Amino acid sequence: MGNLNCNAASCMHNCDNQCCLNSICVEGSLACQCGETCCSDYEHQKPGATNMCHLPKDSLSISCEATNCIYNTNKKCDADHVDISGIKAVTEDDTVCTTFQARG
Repeated sequence: MGNLNCNAASCMHNCDNQCCLNSICVEGSLACQCGETCCSDYEHQKPGATNMCHLPKDSLSISCEATNCIYNTNKKCDADHVDISGIKAVTEDDTVCTTFQARG
């Protein structure tokens, strides 16, 4: 399980830069750089809605389709810390796993 920091404040699962889900999935099966990844669990918070967040998770399970990442082991992320970026995110495609590092 990885420690996750997420700055996609517009996501309904985000609370204080942490995720309230038990698990997330990083997409990017053909990714060669972090900009080709995204968090498939991002859901844009609608105006007037409140976050679905109950309690942020200190660590959560991260499945990963970015098989070219050095942290991907059998489609699970084994990085100690994961950063998801999405400051101006409106869709999941506006998010990025900045922890992604291509295999050499």
